[in-house]
Amino acid sequence: MSNGTDDLDNLIALMAKLPGLGPRSARRAVLHLIKKRSLQLIPLAEAMHRVGATARECLNCGNIGTTDICDICMADKRATGQICVVENVADLWAMERSQVFKGRYHVLGGTLSALDAIGPDELRIPKLLDRIQSEEITEVILALGATIDGQTTAHYIADQLPGVTVTSLAQGVPVGGELDYLDDGTITAALNARRQL
Repeated sequence: MSNGTDDLDNLIALMAKLPGLGPRSARRAVLHLIKKRSLQLIPLAEAMHRVGATARECLNCGNIGTTDICDICMADKRATGQICVVENVADLWAMERSQVFKGRYHVLGGTLSALDAIGPDELRIPKLLDRIQSEEITEVILALGATIDGQTTAHYIADQLPGVTVTSLAQGVPVGGELDYLDDGTITAALNARRQL
């Protein structure tokens, strides 16, 4: 673009870095937002500013919210004795979207990976083990991806939990599948048909 459009160029470049958007999609999105300035662009900018200032990781489970302890961890009715272990926040949100799980969550922040030198201490596994004791957890549901690293992580966690029922999601989760990309019905079926490890 020509001079005088530095701010627009910068916005397009930033938007193009978002997942699912390239330079052309980012240009179309920015043009759309500018045309709908008062209805979409200004409210979006204000919401992004607020989220940028207030978003934080839950100190307990790793979810993203606006308080130090998220609403899920604070809800007494979610203290069911079940904890669902997920790889990332997107997976937690996918499980919540399905509205089938009524317990609490734990976000690992990734999976074990020897190639990337990611061990248990680089993830939130020690915090998980502490929570299982302190929250009197009776069932740990491993909702990790059906990848090699996901399954390695699931087996490692299961080995650390003698005396606790450890289950994993069942049918409907394809090999290499990520929870965030599955539909709500598939997640519901996989949770309901979970199997003990």
